[in-house]
Amino acid sequence: MNDFGLKVRMAVVGTILFGFYLIAALFFHAAFGINLWIVLALGLIVVPAVQYKLGKWMALRSVNAEDMPETGQYQQIHHMTEKLCRNMGLEKKPRLMVADMGVPNAFATGRKGAGVVVVSTELIQLLERDELEGVIAHELAHINNRDVITMVIGQSIGMIVSYAVFFVVRGMGENNIGSFILAYVASIAANFLVMLFVLAISRYREYVADDDAREAIGTGDPLARALEKISRGSEGRESNIDDSVSALCIFNSDRGLLQRLVSTHPPTEKRIAKLRN
Repeated sequence: MNDFGLKVRMAVVGTILFGFYLIAALFFHAAFGINLWIVLALGLIVVPAVQYKLGKWMALRSVNAEDMPETGQYQQIHHMTEKLCRNMGLEKKPRLMVADMGVPNAFATGRKGAGVVVVSTELIQLLERDELEGVIAHELAHINNRDVITMVIGQSIGMIVSYAVFFVVRGMGENNIGSFILAYVASIAANFLVMLFVLAISRYREYVADDDAREAIGTGDPLARALEKISRGSEGRESNIDDSVSALCIFNSDRGLLQRLVSTHPPTEKRIAKLRN
């Protein structure tokens, strides 16, 4: 990862997320008498590790991804990816998979050395070779920058904090349905607060991946054209992609004002303009 801004943001948000989790861990320690070190180990090692493995498996399964053959029409994509990996300093080529997503899209999941890039059949049919190269370079950048893992850890901490808030509010109220509803709403609000920090990284990491892709292929125009085609190609088509996986995709069509405020992606038109600047 060469972008200093992303490093700083990941460090700052990571520290804030740790602070959120530490408060939750202290609550579980005080309320239930659970050893603080056990709580910290579970929340910072076990839970993220399980969620990372499960999340990776579920993301691939949700789109029924299959391994991309290294022969026939896909041979060129494998050669293209190998070249990009050399240019971007990735020692091991990620696993390439293909899926019918209903819309032209692609996403990366996993860590550096064990990453996976999934490309939709619709995307392969839609894009020219250099445009597809830009998209794959973008996904390789996410793996190279390790920002997928940061997203997973953030989601894990958000989930743990929401549980802690639920038990706190539930314990302060009476044992009735009103108290349960209040606790549930408070837990959602707490999770949303944590995820706001994660979303700040999520939007910035898309710009960084775009810049890394431009650097890898020498120009930003192919990826800009790809984003234009993907945006137009997604209109009026039903996507098979789950909301949790959409956060990992190169394109996420958030149309409404509220959707844009909590979007995992910056506006596509801004990304295109930045790539062509």
